Amino acid sequence: MSIGALNDTELRIRGIEILNESLGIAAALRFLSLLHREPTDYVALSRRLYEGQTIDDIFDRARVNWPPDNEAMSETEPA
Repeated sequence: MSIGALNDTELRIRGIEILNESLGIAAALRFLSLLHREPTDYVALSRRLYEGQTIDDIFDRARVNWPPDNEAMSETEPA
């Protein structure tokens, strides 16, 4: 299943699983608590995360998780 196909709950669960696998349970919990305890400068975080990348690089990587055009339209149209 691609990440783009996950709903919000599935994405949260998968993210926590990845943190647990990567950091271990204690460090994953500590990381999550740090996110909620301190204000985050998302501009600085974004600059660091995307440093050295062009907008085209970022766009191409994001496009991998987009559904095909007809799928995206069916999700936004009323039933």
